[in-house]
Amino acid sequence: MGTATGYLELAERIAREAGEMLLAKRPERPEVLATKSSPTDVVTALDRASEELIRARIKEARPDDAVLGEEGGATGDGRVRWIVDPIDGTVNFLYGLPDWAVSIAVEVEGEIVAGVVNVVPRGEVFTAARGEGAWLAGERLRCNTGVPLERALVATGFGYEPGRRAVQAEVLAHVLPRVRDIRRSGSAASDLCAVAAGRVDGYYERGPQDWDYAAGGLIAAEAGARVGGLNGKPANPELTVCAAPGLFEELQELLAPLDPERDA
Repeated sequence: MGTATGYLELAERIAREAGEMLLAKRPERPEVLATKSSPTDVVTALDRASEELIRARIKEARPDDAVLGEEGGATGDGRVRWIVDPIDGTVNFLYGLPDWAVSIAVEVEGEIVAGVVNVVPRGEVFTAARGEGAWLAGERLRCNTGVPLERALVATGFGYEPGRRAVQAEVLAHVLPRVRDIRRSGSAASDLCAVAAGRVDGYYERGPQDWDYAAGGLIAAEAGARVGGLNGKPANPELTVCAAPGLFEELQELLAPLDPERDA
């Protein structure tokens, strides 16, 4: 029987090791773009290598646990499940932009109890264990509170399919005049941690999967934010919203009439 803190310690060690491997093996951008194969093939190979390393370390330490990974799908059926994104922000990784991360969450009987987001190029490892707060470099994180919608700096992201992008642009056109400004980092995990750290006030996005928001969502929640979907639903791929109480509800009220869960 593990504890949230024990799971977190193991998850952090693994996330740090995977991050070090990715930094060491990532080619410089000109080399990536000059490769004979598609540049995305290089990213895909390292994405898989990262997940394979993470899965191997989990299996060594906890062979009976289940794993859900972006690359390898679902394996195992243990009461403890590890939810893994080996590189969140692969386009940033390809271009050498700093917002890409290794994200690892631990779920016990359906509840996320530990989460690590290693934003590797920034050297920032965000951590949280349920009930123990969210942390970065020994400092406890607190999300911004008391920020009204019109003064809120809000992060978001966009899908890859053209029809979805068209709807997201339409939604954004309604949101942008109502808030301070919009930020787009290219990594959902990094965005959720930015809410936790008070670097942005809120976040919403259609499309993130379990592995994108499992760890970052716990980190944001442990920093005082609310994380959920529309109409009382939990965070989900249709729409995930994150902000401090008050702003969270204002964002939901702004988004709901825009029908942001649709695709063109």
